[in-house]
Amino acid sequence: MPDLSTPVQFIKGIGQQRAKSLEKLGITTLRDLISWFPRRYEDRRHACPIAALVPGETACVEAMVAAEPTVSRIRKGMELVKVRAVDESGVLDVTFFNQTWLKNSLRPGETYIFCGRAEGTGSHRKMVSPVVEPEGRREVTGRIVPVYPLTAGISQLVLRRAVRQGLDACAAILPDTLPDPVRREHQLCRIGYAYENIHFPTDETALDLSRRRLAFEELFFFAIGLRTLRRRREVVRVPPCGAADMAPFFAALPFSLTSAQRRCVEEALGDMSSGVPMNRLCQGDVGSGKTMVAAACVYYLVKNGRQAAMMAPTEILAQQHYAGLAPLLEPLGIRCALLTGSLPAAEKRAVSARLAAGEADFAVGTHALLTGGVAFRDLGLVVTDEQHRFGVAQRAALAEKGAHPHILVMSATPIPRTLALILYGDLDVSIIDQLPPGRQKIDTSAVSGGYRRRIYDFLRRQIQEGRQAYIVCPAVEENEEAPDERKAVTAYAKTLQQEIFPDLRVAYVHGKMKPREKEAVMTAFSQGETDILVSTTVIEVGVDVPNATVMVVENAERFGLSQLHQLRGRVGRGVHKSYCVLISDSRSEETRARLKIMTKTSDGFQIAEEDLRLRGPGDFFGQRQHGLPGLRVADIGCDAALLKEAQGAAERLLEEDPELSSCPAAAERAAELFAQAAESMN
Repeated sequence: MPDLSTPVQFIKGIGQQRAKSLEKLGITTLRDLISWFPRRYEDRRHACPIAALVPGETACVEAMVAAEPTVSRIRKGMELVKVRAVDESGVLDVTFFNQTWLKNSLRPGETYIFCGRAEGTGSHRKMVSPVVEPEGRREVTGRIVPVYPLTAGISQLVLRRAVRQGLDACAAILPDTLPDPVRREHQLCRIGYAYENIHFPTDETALDLSRRRLAFEELFFFAIGLRTLRRRREVVRVPPCGAADMAPFFAALPFSLTSAQRRCVEEALGDMSSGVPMNRLCQGDVGSGKTMVAAACVYYLVKNGRQAAMMAPTEILAQQHYAGLAPLLEPLGIRCALLTGSLPAAEKRAVSARLAAGEADFAVGTHALLTGGVAFRDLGLVVTDEQHRFGVAQRAALAEKGAHPHILVMSATPIPRTLALILYGDLDVSIIDQLPPGRQKIDTSAVSGGYRRRIYDFLRRQIQEGRQAYIVCPAVEENEEAPDERKAVTAYAKTLQQEIFPDLRVAYVHGKMKPREKEAVMTAFSQGETDILVSTTVIEVGVDVPNATVMVVENAERFGLSQLHQLRGRVGRGVHKSYCVLISDSRSEETRARLKIMTKTSDGFQIAEEDLRLRGPGDFFGQRQHGLPGLRVADIGCDAALLKEAQGAAERLLEEDPELSSCPAAAERAAELFAQAAESMN
């Protein structure tokens, strides 16, 4: 009798070879297999007459094969099977590529269901490579059919059959981890019904019921796990920080903090004086002043006699933070140090010795701060910049260099509140929702590739005026999926340099370059030694170049709105008027609507809400590295009400039974989900 941890190769009908292919998808056990949920569904329940087919649309027809299929070879390695099918309304000519076995499977006089994209007009239509099945079989037609994410060597049919075998194998052993009273109170179906109908729904109602049940369960256990993490955090006590005179710090600033910045500072200082370690996310748009909030926390903590550290994802950002903060803090009596990987060994040792002896109060650095040779006398505050560039393990590694230090995470990725709960569930959230006065609006336009010549002329004028520009592409090099050279950073940069701007200085940077190479290119650009930088999104979190005034994004439809907003934030950082141009040849109305949002607002939170509504949480989750379990069914964009319902149920259950002793299956499931995350976060 199998259990949910049984390797898939032992499930009937799968075997060793197929198990190897499934492993590419991360499917190794029976639980993995039945939890590999469809990404969408195709409704193939209804057949329409041939004459009613709409060109360009996918549909099913029930038609009789009128004559023997024919096979022809059009070139080496390419064979066509052609067959004519008919119904009372018309004729359907069907072509299959490299499926010669169909010649003997499709028999004249017998009726089949063909599902595919229709072409042609009148009573004479065509289909190329449709799904085909004898009438009455109902495996891939005549029903709502699941469509799964795939990998090479695994077809939809193979995966459907594997899932079918998996469901049959575990029908009697699937545990219902949701407590019965919770399930009944929220009118949720049983787990067996949910798994069966999320994969093979009998109708829309069954699919909705199963999806609601599984989404609720995910969000319910999320809420339990997060509450457990928070509770674990709350039992740790640390000496509370005492009062410190913040007036000298505020007086030293060359500008007044916004009310949003002041609020965030007060929230953080409140945490540090509470006797419980701070775990706070300071979230704000590009240019909203998060670094000054961090500086206030550093000042307060050091005036309480302890040390602070700030970790940035790149050397150039660490140097930038140091260059901005040291001149502000050192006149206030705070001894600052910079520690990055490129420092000579002797300097690294000297900085480490100062930190260990307590002769430096504040260290700014990269992951070099994490190395074994670096010790602090009394590390009390850890600030990490751009959290999605650091895994939780790195945050935890730096925190381990002190005794339960306060943690402040800064993120310039605006995230809707509902999603922030999931992404940063172990953190309290502060939001800087206003920009400092005088921050420039960036003129943004969305255009087709037909405007490229004009864009190049505009770039040249800007560079002649002494400015610099970014051009961002979605891919690094040529491949079959992206043949357009403008999508390829290296090829595009070469074309620009040789054919468009031979007299200008063009450089490129992408994620596959070595860190030192990337740093060198970015440093040269920041120092004005390059006119145009062609890049992938590696510059999304990057150096501050006040002289860069133009951001051009090629194939803008391939990016999420929040990502486009981050890219746009690379310009408009100086005194010069700045521009963002989004190029897309997509004819999709949805794409046009999305890009139009970018031209209408510069509010990152509004853009994030729109992105969530239009695309779901994938755009955000794609950047997540923090170790929290992922959501397979729930969609925060659509399930905000269900999230609230599941949270309420979890809160009530934990109030009545904090240890979940009355429902051991639920306790086990929550512990299982959060075992890895808890290790990193505590």
